[in-house]
Amino acid sequence: MTHPLLTLAEQANIESGPWFSKLSQPLRDAILSIAAVRRLHDGDVLAARGSRAEQWVGVALGAVRVGSVSLSGKQITLTYVEPGTWFGDIALFDGMPRTHDADAHGATTLLVVRGADFRLLLSQHVELYDALLRLNCRRLRLMFDAIEDLSTRPLGARLAKQILLLARSYGIDQGDEIRIGLQLAQEDIAQMLGASRQRVNQELKGFERDGAVRIEPTRLVVLSKDKLLAIASR
Repeated sequence: MTHPLLTLAEQANIESGPWFSKLSQPLRDAILSIAAVRRLHDGDVLAARGSRAEQWVGVALGAVRVGSVSLSGKQITLTYVEPGTWFGDIALFDGMPRTHDADAHGATTLLVVRGADFRLLLSQHVELYDALLRLNCRRLRLMFDAIEDLSTRPLGARLAKQILLLARSYGIDQGDEIRIGLQLAQEDIAQMLGASRQRVNQELKGFERDGAVRIEPTRLVVLSKDKLLAIASR
């Protein structure tokens, strides 16, 4: 079924999500029938660290920035949740407060399932338990991969890998190049990699000299995926 309040593009993003698309049709229909649509402007707060978990969320358009605040009061970006991705289920399962801040990055459309409705879905569709278990196993594997990369791979390799991931999630194919649609400052990228903006800037300039990317204000354009793959595998 289609959600009456989603645009065709938003519906397509939800339906084609790698996790959601593998659910049975009855479960997909049940989720869509119970989910409300919420539209956020850039910077609107979805959840604050330490707040009570009250909703399960799917991103239909835009992105959700997940981050925290350092002891010195500096905003730190950990990741961006892309269209087609669902999140928020962990805190609903364990009843603990939200672990991070979440806010809209650009104009963002969400499908929101209230906590009570989430538990109703679980009681009516045993399949959802297994599907969420597999989803969280994948998250855990990705987290271990990220920790391993941070410990063993040079910054250039991690940066190239991050750019390729952004291109896969937000890339706009323009023939000979891929423009990353997510508007990001170099500071944002540096925070995701646990590095300084200056070091990331140095690496990006090297990528640009090698013809792998083109740096634009708040944008990156991938000129050669093969060159980035070669850097990422170092």
